[in-house]
Amino acid sequence: MKKILNILVLILLCSCNKGQTEVQAPTNPAITQALEQLRIARDSTALSSEQRKEYLNKGLVLLNQFEKDSNYLTNLSQVSLISSRLKDSSLFRQVNLKVQELSNDRNAFRTLGESHWDLGTFLRNNDKKDSAYYHYRAAYNSFSKLPVDSTSQSLKARMLYGMARLQDDFKDYLGAEVNMVKAIKIFDDLGDKRRLYNSYNQLGIISNGQKNRDKALEYYMKAGALIAKLNVPNINRYRWQNQNNIAHVLVKKEKYNQAIVSYKKLLAEETLFRSRPSLYSKALVSQTFAQSKTGVTGQQLNRQYERAIHINDSIGDLDDQGRAKQFYGELLITQGDTLKGLNYIKEARQIAEEMSNNDRSLEVLRSLTNLDKDNAVAYSTAYFDLSEQIKEEERTERDKFARIRLETDEVIEENVILTRQKQIYGGIAIGLLLLGVALFTIISQRISNNRLKFQQKQQESNQEIYNLMLSQQGKFEEGKKLEQKRISEELHDGILGEMLGIRLVLSGLNEKDDESSVEHRGQLIERLRGVEEEIRTISHELSDSSYQKIFNFIVSLEEMIQNIETSSGIGCSFTYDPHLEWDELEGDLKINAYRIVQEALQNSVKHSQSENALVNFEVEENKLKLSISDDGIGFDINKGKRGIGLRNIISRVKKVNGTLNIDSKKGKGTTLVITFPIAYTKRSEPQETAGSSETIKA
Repeated sequence: MKKILNILVLILLCSCNKGQTEVQAPTNPAITQALEQLRIARDSTALSSEQRKEYLNKGLVLLNQFEKDSNYLTNLSQVSLISSRLKDSSLFRQVNLKVQELSNDRNAFRTLGESHWDLGTFLRNNDKKDSAYYHYRAAYNSFSKLPVDSTSQSLKARMLYGMARLQDDFKDYLGAEVNMVKAIKIFDDLGDKRRLYNSYNQLGIISNGQKNRDKALEYYMKAGALIAKLNVPNINRYRWQNQNNIAHVLVKKEKYNQAIVSYKKLLAEETLFRSRPSLYSKALVSQTFAQSKTGVTGQQLNRQYERAIHINDSIGDLDDQGRAKQFYGELLITQGDTLKGLNYIKEARQIAEEMSNNDRSLEVLRSLTNLDKDNAVAYSTAYFDLSEQIKEEERTERDKFARIRLETDEVIEENVILTRQKQIYGGIAIGLLLLGVALFTIISQRISNNRLKFQQKQQESNQEIYNLMLSQQGKFEEGKKLEQKRISEELHDGILGEMLGIRLVLSGLNEKDDESSVEHRGQLIERLRGVEEEIRTISHELSDSSYQKIFNFIVSLEEMIQNIETSSGIGCSFTYDPHLEWDELEGDLKINAYRIVQEALQNSVKHSQSENALVNFEVEENKLKLSISDDGIGFDINKGKRGIGLRNIISRVKKVNGTLNIDSKKGKGTTLVITFPIAYTKRSEPQETAGSSETIKA
């Protein structure tokens, strides 16, 4: 029974090996044909094994023609798995070895672990369980090097599950229990109910092997509680398996009446015989055995055993056939038919030996020792010899498992040492690099100090020049203040007083309409015209002063742009045509262009959230072209009101008969392009060595 349960669990394990096997989707269209061949080999169950192998080989030939990248390695890993399932051992060995070599070279721990997993499953199916355990453990170590996530944790737990089952086969119950408990913890953390059910079920098998029936029953009960939470097809398969396991433990605990109730409930399932005849036969034999232990007699028990034997013959279930014939033979002997009973028990022994079922062989030999008195000594000796042989084999296998764990741990320790050595060498290399950087820094610092000394002397000279400039600037500021005071006095004492008097008189005349009042108002209007002329005179004086201030147009623009960059933190660049005599331009154009640039840059500072701005002055088709752009957030020129800054720019463009083009989108920055229709009074000829433009970084 234990072997059948292990086979069932093995089927579940193999079915979830690597999850749903998917051939890697092509990144290069040229390998589509190769992947299609692999897909047919994997999925086309209607084809024969030989036909699927042909498709697999064609796909592998095509796949090997392309670059050996990560996709190639992933697809090659799938070839390994498919060849294993198709039982093409030669191709599997060849491809699996290549996958391991490539994975080791590239530290591809996922595919390396999967290749060990495939090889371990292949060896287990070929009854090389100690080697299978080695590769399961190697797979576990590879998966342990992956980043910790749900996938890597699940892969590790499945390897622990596989190792525990192998240890159980060789009665290394302690090691099997330790690994299975680790797997259960991971599956529980991941919420993987199906694998958690399988793990509790296997833990029950392990405890039953230790003859700890209470623990086995506890674990089977935990597995049964998970069935209602499973979202899998054919849920009855899990219910039947769990109920049979529980009933089996009850038999071992000699609680035969409870076991009979459980088996009857199981055998009453309508679809059990049709869908799982082997389980039906197993349950029928166990129920009959339990009934015989409660004192039930009669031919009904004989018919039940005979039916089970017939079912086993029809489905070829030799393992359970030996058990059925042993129990039936024992029943016949108790009924007095000793010859027939002994024949059945001897057949059971022969079947057990053919199946290499040592546990069944021991039970049969024990039964023959007690029932065949004439040959009891021979059977007893055979029992003793087989028992010692089994113990020695189990001891050897347990030693192998311990040695594999030790060797694996030694490899891990060697890897840790190598890693530490790499860290030490890396530290030495970094230290040497830092020393070189320090020497370079010291030398560079000395050079910089010499430069600083030179610059300091130069700065002292510049300071003297600056002091002279400050003196001149002070005189300029003093003259400016005197001029401002004069203008203020003119406006306040002259124009403002005159306009106040006119306003008061006009307020009194507003309510009169006689000829005298009309004449008086006319006189006041003439006085207002005089005030207008006086204001115009002052304005002309101020304009002349402003024009005189722009004594070097380019230098003034540079200073203004530099001041804006310094105060705002925005990177400002200024380019212009060096071959144009800028100071020969009309004063009205210079002052308006100056103010346009100033206003545009201030708008960028206030509203655009830009990091860079560019001002460019150039000649284009006998016109002066001014462009101002920034990399700010921009705005929708078709929506919203225009601010006073933009209105001032438009006004100044109109004053010089220019044209304005605004290009701005949200998130794309803003560009203003202004063209001035003006003729140049003087322009220098470019020299051969001069560039066509000059960039001034403010």
